[in-house]
Amino acid sequence: MATTKKDLVARIAESTGATHVSVKAVVQAFLDKAIHELVQGNRIELRGFGVFEPRTAAPRTAQNPKTLKRVRVPAKRRVVFRPGQLMKSQMNGRPKR
Repeated sequence: MATTKKDLVARIAESTGATHVSVKAVVQAFLDKAIHELVQGNRIELRGFGVFEPRTAAPRTAQNPKTLKRVRVPAKRRVVFRPGQLMKSQMNGRPKR
């Protein structure tokens, strides 16, 4: 089951007692700034949670499986996520420190 932004906003609002409107504004501001930083080429490090890092995939030659024709795939930018220690330990059933 996927958790949506709406679900996260509702859960945060419920646990903090803040309004849905204010939580939604903060979550959206965080996401907007995170995207901006990644577009600028900066990595985002959230201790315990993980690291988001922009990387560039090199150009390559691919092959169309139907026609077997070779096509050039240009370089493209992507984001890589590496989980932090706290997330890794909780994902593997170990309690929080």
